[in-house]
Amino acid sequence: MKFAPFAALLLLGSAFLHAADEDYKPGPEAEKKEGVPEGKVTQHQWTSKIFPGTVRDYWIYVPAQYKKDTPANVMVFQDGGGFVREKGAFRAPTVFDNLIHAGDIPVTIGIFINPGVVPSAKEGQQSRKNRSFEYDTLSDQYARFLLEEILPEVSKSYSLTDDPEKRAICGNSSGGICAFTVAWERPDAFRKVVSHIGSFTNIRGGHVYPAVIRKADKKPLRVFLQEGENDLDNLHGNWPLANKQMAESLKFAGYDYTLVMGTGRHSGRHGGAIFPDTLRWIWRDAK
Repeated sequence: MKFAPFAALLLLGSAFLHAADEDYKPGPEAEKKEGVPEGKVTQHQWTSKIFPGTVRDYWIYVPAQYKKDTPANVMVFQDGGGFVREKGAFRAPTVFDNLIHAGDIPVTIGIFINPGVVPSAKEGQQSRKNRSFEYDTLSDQYARFLLEEILPEVSKSYSLTDDPEKRAICGNSSGGICAFTVAWERPDAFRKVVSHIGSFTNIRGGHVYPAVIRKADKKPLRVFLQEGENDLDNLHGNWPLANKQMAESLKFAGYDYTLVMGTGRHSGRHGGAIFPDTLRWIWRDAK
């Protein structure tokens, strides 16, 4: 399997060092190519019991190479609607099509989940968003939501691996810290983490992770962090500093990790521009 070497990935991040946020653009692997089989994306809705009263949309991507008798790798995405958009920053289904076809990543089913909302009680009122509670809370609740509700539901239609080494989870901002929390709480279920502009700040206590990582027993995780030097700095904390502290703590504790810094702001543009190489790195020894 081909993948971008560690040093090359860091170089890719530094290549954008003087770029403005708007200069980060999806690359050629985010474009549909002639001769590349297209996977299928279907949209669904879920009413949760673990997050009572919430409903949400989610999408399932199934690659053309999927075979029911061979359990597929799994990658879960928070804020899934943004990742599946055909003209968004990530264009994940198209990137998956191209990389799976090239043999750069394994056959992987993508599960793209939006945060829950509590529908309004009266007509004309706005629904209540549950995103921060689900994503920023440091607990196993979101991991249980995936393992007890979403994955069993998807498994009714598709054969999914139960090997934690073959399961990845990804998100932006609060979705990024959520991805880390899922793997941190349940390394028996998820061991690969992709966090873009992760909110490792004091929204709901996430600023403690660098200290916790240093003192806890090492867990079998692989962690990809992407951040921009012009990201947020507010009452919750400083996003660039928080991600650098995460990286230093992961380094101290001996984790398999990388941090790719750019100059972007709080957006998915930089993460989307390097997304194909991120996938190659996170899946680099997959078979």
